[in-house]
Amino acid sequence: MVVEIAQNVSNLPGVIGSIGEIALWLQAVGVVVILWMIFEAFALYYATKRMKEVHIIKKDMKRIEEKIDKILNMKK
Repeated sequence: MVVEIAQNVSNLPGVIGSIGEIALWLQAVGVVVILWMIFEAFALYYATKRMKEVHIIKKDMKRIEEKIDKILNMKK
């Protein structure tokens, strides 16, 4: 019994080292995921900003088209 405990204790630094390596890998993956989420947030922000500009241009084009139609209908 005492021999088994001594063997387990002598193996303990190896187990802790293995757990530490796994923790470092998980930490690295977590950092990559967080950076990816930040990048996606910026991309989403700029995409919505561009879409707002497209909608504004679309409204302006519709307004101009209506004015042109009025002018063309007046000439008939």
